[in-house]
Amino acid sequence: MENDVKLYLVMAMRKPAFDASVIAPHKAFLDALRAQGRLHLTGSFSDGSGGAYVLCNVDDLEQARAIVATDPLALQDCSELSVHEWNTR
Repeated sequence: MENDVKLYLVMAMRKPAFDASVIAPHKAFLDALRAQGRLHLTGSFSDGSGGAYVLCNVDDLEQARAIVATDPLALQDCSELSVHEWNTR
């Protein structure tokens, strides 16, 4: 990706009351983002503590946060989600 492309790193850390039934809807959410051209990269942490995904083709941090607010992980309050504008090099 070019350096002038804005990327948004979303950290998703599981809460103690994490419910595994949210995983399938979360993956469907990510698949929809990918189909829209808004998902650059995604993955889980090997220790099971959560994962991260990178949004692209998003106007600004506010729009990135609005997208993340619709993630089933957020809607079901299973994970702590934080969104960061990510300057890569």
